Amino acid sequence: MAKSRVLVVNNGTLSLPQLRKRFEDMGSETDAVDAASVPTKLDGRYQAIALSGTKVRAYDQDFYKPLVDLVMNSDVPVFAICGGMQLIAVAAGGRLAEGQSRVGGYEVQVDKTEPIFEFVKPTVTVFHRHTLYLQEAPQGFRSIGRSEHAPVEFLRSDDGRIFGAQAHLEFREDGREILRGFAQLYR
Repeated sequence: MAKSRVLVVNNGTLSLPQLRKRFEDMGSETDAVDAASVPTKLDGRYQAIALSGTKVRAYDQDFYKPLVDLVMNSDVPVFAICGGMQLIAVAAGGRLAEGQSRVGGYEVQVDKTEPIFEFVKPTVTVFHRHTLYLQEAPQGFRSIGRSEHAPVEFLRSDDGRIFGAQAHLEFREDGREILRGFAQLYR
């Protein structure tokens, strides 16, 4: 049986090797491209897309247009992490705001009815490294996880295809288990 393949879009993250390893440990092959080099179509080569986090220029819609178009027009599941979630949310009309600087593990309450949370408890500890927060889910999306500091820690598109996490899921056990839940959607 052929392995699933995930297109990992590197938005300048320092943890690209860890993110790719998470998917590879779950049996998927990965290819990494930077945001400026995404293909216009997947042409059946990939079963999922993962967007890395970074200190993105989320409001630079011209720079991210090819990536946003790929995410919004593909038919595969997408998981956008930290800055990746922020740029997809901003493209959909979301608003970011400065908040408390968080670095390290923080507790988040998740919606256990969501399939990506199949392997975790209702409260997870995930790794954060940021100061920008999505204030509310943009039109076409909803919040599926929240914390004391952020009303949108996790995000899902209304069609159930696009997911986002404020946290860096490539770190910590709960993050790995959430990615395992996501992998169930494309295998």
